[in-house]
Amino acid sequence: MSDHPPTTADLQVSAAALRGELARALDAQGLLEDPGWRRAVQTVPRHRFVAGFYTDTGRHDQEGLPIWEPVTQNIDPGRWLEGAYSDTTLITQFDGTETDWNRPAPRAGGAPTSSSTLPSLVLRMWLDAEVAEGHNVLEIGTGTGYSTALVCERLGDRGDVMSLEVDPARLAQAADALNACGYAVGLAVADGLHGYWPHAPYDRIVAACSVRIVPAAWLAQTRSGGKILTTLSGWLYGYARVLLTVTDPGTAHGPLLPGTISFMAARLQERPAPGNPADWDALTRNLPAEPTRHDPARLEQGTDEAFFGRFLAQLTTPHAQLLTADEDTLHLIDVTDGSAATLTRHHDTWHVHQTGPTRLWDAIQTTWDTWDQAGRPGPQHFHLTITHGRQNIAHTTTPDLSFPLI
Repeated sequence: MSDHPPTTADLQVSAAALRGELARALDAQGLLEDPGWRRAVQTVPRHRFVAGFYTDTGRHDQEGLPIWEPVTQNIDPGRWLEGAYSDTTLITQFDGTETDWNRPAPRAGGAPTSSSTLPSLVLRMWLDAEVAEGHNVLEIGTGTGYSTALVCERLGDRGDVMSLEVDPARLAQAADALNACGYAVGLAVADGLHGYWPHAPYDRIVAACSVRIVPAAWLAQTRSGGKILTTLSGWLYGYARVLLTVTDPGTAHGPLLPGTISFMAARLQERPAPGNPADWDALTRNLPAEPTRHDPARLEQGTDEAFFGRFLAQLTTPHAQLLTADEDTLHLIDVTDGSAATLTRHHDTWHVHQTGPTRLWDAIQTTWDTWDQAGRPGPQHFHLTITHGRQNIAHTTTPDLSFPLI
């Protein structure tokens, strides 16, 4: 802790300077061509929406869990303020439990369940959704409230914004920050998967969480010609964004959008706990092994291309989960039907043992074969169509790359 904490005036001056730096960084990415969004970024005080956040120390505890340390204004004001105005995602909650930021403590492990999304992604979402003056907007996932503040600042009194958050404690903190900054916005503790009927119909629905399928309620609550922007995800943690235009009731279509972007899943759609990997390994341990045609590393590589390949694998096996036993063993499992595939490496060769009604690895390899033969087209070459409750993602010219959503 600093011996000479900054005064309120010092903090305001530093925050204003950092907002200017953030605006220049976003402008360099081509995100601030609209003067209204430039003003919003330069005006909204992100630090008011982030009482604290966690950073990965790079260390691990005795059980091998990563150690996270809290950063707040009291602990390290300079680091806290710089973090608030960095173009990075700030983790603000683990395991659905709020931190007392007046007395935070380091923690080991845990699953992040809320964050302040990096500003460039927040801005890109609003831009891609084509939000404009006069729109009635529904935001799914208030989070810290920073994204909500940006769209309120951009629209001013020429639009209506309703924002939903499933976590009451999280919404209470966001509401305090939004009110303190003078933003009049509709807020409600509600499960965003059901939309929000009292303020419907909407011109735009924008989700700050990911979903496995597009909820029917969103379609029903969007005006004809209105748009829905959301991120699709699943239990393999593959992601793709889609921009849908709603036409007739229950009918919509739109392209997947380029880029590597991920959001935390809607809480009710999180993957179920898989159990003990050793138990799943026992299902396949004594079964015959076959050499693989594809390297399983494609499921974990960090390139944009591999990221989308993981999404296609997920579309092929929508209930599959990936468990990593060690660097030479991977488990694909399906908790819904008991299918399992164990992938093992011997020197530079991978083999697979499979059981259950779905040959998980065979299904993924078949999809990758077709995708490779088509030249590995990116997400922008795929469309999502919704008709009478059926949702289907398909390549524009390759019929074999067509996937019904669950």
